[in-house]
Amino acid sequence: MTKTAVVTAGTAGIGLETALGLAAAGYAVTVVGRSPDRGARAVERINAVNPALSGRFLAADLASLDEVRALADRIASDHAASGEPLTVLVNNVGAMFAERQDVGGVEASFVVNHLSPYLLTELLLPALTAAAPSRIVNVTSGAVGLAKRAFDTVEPPGGYYGFHWYGRAKLANLAYALDLAARLDGTGVSVFAADPGGAATDMTNGTMADPRIVSPALRLLWPLVRRRFERSTSGPASVAARPSITAATGGALTGRTGIVIGAQGHPVAPFRAATDPRLVEAVRRLSERHAPLAAA
Repeated sequence: MTKTAVVTAGTAGIGLETALGLAAAGYAVTVVGRSPDRGARAVERINAVNPALSGRFLAADLASLDEVRALADRIASDHAASGEPLTVLVNNVGAMFAERQDVGGVEASFVVNHLSPYLLTELLLPALTAAAPSRIVNVTSGAVGLAKRAFDTVEPPGGYYGFHWYGRAKLANLAYALDLAARLDGTGVSVFAADPGGAATDMTNGTMADPRIVSPALRLLWPLVRRRFERSTSGPASVAARPSITAATGGALTGRTGIVIGAQGHPVAPFRAATDPRLVEAVRRLSERHAPLAAA
């Protein structure tokens, strides 16, 4: 039976390279993105890697939770109709904003980087469980180390600094992934987090040169901070995609779950805050409140 994979934000950058790696590993890959033109080009490249398995593009704006719900329904319905199992879900979507933005009344970084993949995963759990053994891969970031760890409300106190708020949303998603792994233990659905380390992508090229993304204390050191950002985001997306590909396909991970795959492609210790039961519970409450499985 055909192995299948869905990769969000899969039409360019790390997501596309992940999709290409999955196609090379024998998966029929569906990529999700906003642009049909980029989607068509991505599918063409995927099909060139493995002509025997047709790639597919699904259009969705993952900043819209209503579109996430519609996407999940489409994916689940298609797999039910075809009888093909949903073997792998890679939540690759990510975004950073220099200025605060709202999406449906909620800060955009938290929506895109956590609520969107959380909701898509929860809605696709029946399909992934039916296809077990299957895998969920959430792409994380080293930015979790500079994140505010307050999750009593969807927005932390203080000013808006895009890099730190991006890290906070990624921390929430990492905590969710590790908690989900424990929740699904024994079901045959494995959950992993993958840290790409960094690469030159549309996101990093567009925002990492703007000093407004860091706190005032770091702005005082901006020349040094910017050089560090430039070094950490100078690598090719194909290298940054390797941890996701390993998490999705690695034979050594068979039967395992709740593991973070580091930038070198090997398991690493999870960021400690992501395993704090109080933080995990706070993230769970926020997720259920702001991304209910059924639309209001």
